[in-house]
Amino acid sequence: MRPIPLQCSLAILAALGALAPAQADTVLDNANGYTLNSRNELLRFTSLAFNDKGRILAVGSAAQTRARAPKARHIDLQGKTVLPGLIDAHGHVFGLGEMLTQLDLAGSATLADALKAATEYARANPSHPWLRGRGWNQEIWKLGRFPTAAELDGAVADRPIWLERVDGHAGWANTRALQLAGITRDTLDPAGGKILRDADGNPTGVLIDAAQDLVAKVLPKQAEAQARVVLERALRQIAHMGLTSVHDAGINVSQDALYRSYADQGKLTARVYAMIGEVGADFDQLSAKGPLTSYANDLYALRAVKLYSDGALGSRGAALIAPYSDEPKSHGLLFRQNADIVAMMDKAMQRGYQVNVHAIGDAGNRQILDGYQQLLPRYKGASLRHRMEHAQVVAPADIGRFKTIGIVPSMQPTHATSDMNMAEQRVGPERIKGAYAWRTFLKQGSRIACGSDFPVESSNPFFGIHAAVTRQDAAGRPAAGWYANQAMTLKEALRCFTLDAAWAGHQEKSTGSLEKGKWADFIVVDQDLFTMPAADIHKVGVLQTWVGGRQVFKKE
Repeated sequence: MRPIPLQCSLAILAALGALAPAQADTVLDNANGYTLNSRNELLRFTSLAFNDKGRILAVGSAAQTRARAPKARHIDLQGKTVLPGLIDAHGHVFGLGEMLTQLDLAGSATLADALKAATEYARANPSHPWLRGRGWNQEIWKLGRFPTAAELDGAVADRPIWLERVDGHAGWANTRALQLAGITRDTLDPAGGKILRDADGNPTGVLIDAAQDLVAKVLPKQAEAQARVVLERALRQIAHMGLTSVHDAGINVSQDALYRSYADQGKLTARVYAMIGEVGADFDQLSAKGPLTSYANDLYALRAVKLYSDGALGSRGAALIAPYSDEPKSHGLLFRQNADIVAMMDKAMQRGYQVNVHAIGDAGNRQILDGYQQLLPRYKGASLRHRMEHAQVVAPADIGRFKTIGIVPSMQPTHATSDMNMAEQRVGPERIKGAYAWRTFLKQGSRIACGSDFPVESSNPFFGIHAAVTRQDAAGRPAAGWYANQAMTLKEALRCFTLDAAWAGHQEKSTGSLEKGKWADFIVVDQDLFTMPAADIHKVGVLQTWVGGRQVFKKE
């Protein structure tokens, strides 16, 4: 993930302090505009008018907008393409900001690259008592194994260093970090987690899923000032990428307070639909007054809960019904017993919250589908649009249950093109038929909410649209597309990043398309998605981002 150029950052910072209401209606002229509507029609327009409150007055021709806003200020777009603001239905805003302030290993092609980067980061930050980073992927390194603490000691030995895997479901510690966490050969694996060990039973330095909590407990607590830096870095990146709304998949009490503060101050430059992380003490405090459906002109909402069924495929933590094809002794990890996860889902439903559960493997997905099927007859489940986050490897027999039970598949297209280097090795040729199965879900009438899972993947939504349409990576591999029969059309991909993502957050009446009465959330881009080669969609650049009729980013 590359840093935003200084001139772009300055433009965003200027916008952060300039969200006071506009003084007049505004009309965009000479636009090459596209939007979907509630009837799934793709509409073209050349002009867009919105009022000083940020609501759309008219969409269509210059004559139509002139009639609705006769005294407006005019902005000539000179034929540039305008799209509805894109929505990421599953991201981690503070995680993104942290990655932008820590060691980023996403570009490391080898173990040696990662170790060199760790050494340089340690030298550049001599005052940090702990060194932290994220983004490594042993599959890209072609190690055939996980890295070790001993290898990391060769880069940094004098201070603890903790590096999360790209998916966030495993962490790599050096010996000093293991010592501070009290992890020895006698430490038991926690429920829902695994300490990787050598032949003698000693910890190797990699902790899977819940075992990461052993290190998390001894990490320095983040001060509010640092949390603000993290949030602002993330908001800049989000605006730069053309995202006008994000579903933040798991927040706590302090993060909720920060979101509200930023919304109150006019500094929240993207709409945030937040999910409370788990149903423990934070949920008890945040849910005391019930779901928050809208705050500060729809800039913030807190009406969902994020739970976890299992881990991730890359670290073999995803729970599978049959063993892993490339590790026959392992089924992965279900984080909780059936009764326990159902009780957690029930607690959230009782208080009126949408329940969104992370499920990667076919056993994880089946566990949660069974839970929904058990619970929903007690509640008005369909009205809350409960979700399965990722729905990544699903037994073919279970895919139809999403539709019959009424569960929203919240999926991330770039997961397919990132995972294609190892997914079939993990699950084999039969189970892969139910993996990343977007066409199968769409054909049965499911509405897919698309996102990226940033910072696991890039926050650039055009990477996701490209992956959805081509089933290829940025280099055009594989030539025919990876299981291309599951690809989306461009119209479907745009819809899953706009209207259907809005719908999955109960916001389709106010965002997700450019229609009269909705918020003027839109972007101006440098290419026409609908005339350019599909293979080049990942190259689209954002020129301007507007939220509620206020410009929050302009490329200089």
